Amino acid sequence: MAQTDHFIASDDIHPIDIVEAVATHHDWDFDRLAEDQIAMVVEGQWRSYSLTLAWSPRDEVLRLVCTFDMDPPQPRLPQLWEAINLANDQVWDGGFTHWGAQKLMVWRYGLVLAGDAIALPEQVDRMIGTAVAGCERFYPAFQLVLWGDTAPSAALEIALGETFGRA
Repeated sequence: MAQTDHFIASDDIHPIDIVEAVATHHDWDFDRLAEDQIAMVVEGQWRSYSLTLAWSPRDEVLRLVCTFDMDPPQPRLPQLWEAINLANDQVWDGGFTHWGAQKLMVWRYGLVLAGDAIALPEQVDRMIGTAVAGCERFYPAFQLVLWGDTAPSAALEIALGETFGRA
């Protein structure tokens, strides 16, 4: 990510400016919604993910929300919640929740920048990459639970770790 260093000219840069530089570096479509908020879409293997990053100066937190559509059948909600709990037990750098009213599966993470800490482009890049990787990793398991009538523990077995190599 060192290639983004030339975008960052000042130590006094706004965290959303750094996010914008990372999005530009990756050639992701983004929209600066406000001074403290940016939205983008990142293509994954399974689907497109909508990401919103927002800076909260009061809390000194750069918040990331990565979402994808999920409208589960009502009778399968308890199995979805169990799958979410099992998935969250396997990750340390964010977590899933389901926003039923919006019909969205959500990955949330907050980067604390207390004490005038500055977000580095590498941190922002990792933050976004981890969100998309987490969604990609668990998306098939959530699908199996909801529409494949698979038990959550069995469905989560396919999301145990990253796949290396090629088949």
